[in-house]
Amino acid sequence: MTQTPPGEHQKPLQSQVSHSDAPGTKKSGYLWIIPVLISLIGAFMAILDSSIVNVAIPTIMNVFNTDTSTVEWVVTIYMLALGVVVPLSGWLGDKLGFKRLYIFSLLSFTFGSLLCSMSWDINSLIIARVVQAIGGGMIMPTTMAMVVRIVPPGMLGGGMGIFGIALLVAPAIGPTLGGYLVEYINWRWIFTINLPIGVLGSLLSYFFIPDFPSSEAGRFDVGGALTSATGLFCLLLALSKGNDWGWTSEPIVLLFYTSAVMLGLFVYLELTQENPLLDLRVFRYPTFSLANFMVTITTVGLYAGIFYLPLFLQIGRGLGAMETGLVMMPGALVSGVMMPIVGFLYDRVGPKVLSVSGLLFLSFMTYLFHYLSIDTPTSTIVMWMALRGLGMSFANMPAQTAALSVIPPELVGRASAITNIITRVSASFGIAVLTSIMNRREVMHAAHLADNITSTNPMLMDFWSQVGSTTGVAPEQAKSLGLLYLQKVISLEAFVRSIDDIFIIAACFTLAGVIPAFFLRKGEGRRRGTVLE
Repeated sequence: MTQTPPGEHQKPLQSQVSHSDAPGTKKSGYLWIIPVLISLIGAFMAILDSSIVNVAIPTIMNVFNTDTSTVEWVVTIYMLALGVVVPLSGWLGDKLGFKRLYIFSLLSFTFGSLLCSMSWDINSLIIARVVQAIGGGMIMPTTMAMVVRIVPPGMLGGGMGIFGIALLVAPAIGPTLGGYLVEYINWRWIFTINLPIGVLGSLLSYFFIPDFPSSEAGRFDVGGALTSATGLFCLLLALSKGNDWGWTSEPIVLLFYTSAVMLGLFVYLELTQENPLLDLRVFRYPTFSLANFMVTITTVGLYAGIFYLPLFLQIGRGLGAMETGLVMMPGALVSGVMMPIVGFLYDRVGPKVLSVSGLLFLSFMTYLFHYLSIDTPTSTIVMWMALRGLGMSFANMPAQTAALSVIPPELVGRASAITNIITRVSASFGIAVLTSIMNRREVMHAAHLADNITSTNPMLMDFWSQVGSTTGVAPEQAKSLGLLYLQKVISLEAFVRSIDDIFIIAACFTLAGVIPAFFLRKGEGRRRGTVLE
């Protein structure tokens, strides 16, 4: 008797179609692209919202007459709520069906956007962001699970390539669109713009996304839900506030301790439960484990460009949010164009060649950014960003596709939730660590540059004289003005050098991802795309 491989159980009769009717064959062509593109609406909105809100923070602070520490919760609470709801998406998808869950998530996100646009003070806005995150947190893993189930055998790379457009393009469009809306219309429109798109996306999803029959979800894992929610909430809060509160401060240490205890208990519960909230046994698939390990490492490098280059452009070069978005956009557009192409190549050559070559090229391009200076031409930065975007498309998509390609269909929802959690925690961890390093390096560079300012330095004596002759003030006043100017120059130069150091570290992290990439393989024998008839 031939034993059925793990995860390759007989699917329900209602979700089976003959091979001749399967999407991707000559009879049905590429009809699967339509529902995949429609599902992209929600994913694009959820990712776009994360970057578009940051632009409006100064305006919101002024409108509601609040301080920086309070207004930061508009961003922080959204991230924390995401960490709480993402683990629930797999079980809910099995219980309700992924189409129903997707539409519910999209409508919840849209309703939360409506509440945000109508907020009357900072507290109401923060509460509305929680409602928005309930939908936004489940959109991404649910979309990934639907794409994997819709796309036919042998075309998963193409489907995930289309899905990857939202991952890389939306973060770059956010600052540009947000800057325009805040500057020329009204800050509330960063939320209002979601309303017609969300409603349209829900209607299109209802008519064009195929039904995913609900499966036996089993009893709800209350213990797993509580421990994962508490653990992830404490971990993400500690990572987001560590630089502000101090990494050794009592609140941060307590948060890390609570997180470690709760996540440890969560792992124990999930491995001993008959029906766990997140089936951690998916890590027994080597490709899934290696791909997520690779994502954990490379996310640090990927977010260096997304997070620290805008800092350089806005603080170092004095650009506004909209102008910064325009500089970043060519790189995102290159990634968006290349994603489906990389997906096409994945279906033919597998993930290893694409991931290794992409990571090597991305490491090199990330390293080039350590040559940034105040005088670097904008055209050079745009060219580097475009080439770096090319590397990101090769480095990112094949690993995520390979991770899900080896997972049995009935576990895809849980696996996509795990992958989403790993990506979010890795991003928060990377930004926290790199920001801490940047702050230390900035202080070191400032001290080193300040050592050259001495009363015996002949160049400084000439500089005082030039200041005095230019301004026509007394020598002592000229010296004071000159010192004030030099302090600003030193502060700016130290900041730029610290950014340069970050790109070297990010390049090393990205390069480290090459090792697990060598062992990635393409999942074989998966039966995908059987929900379309």
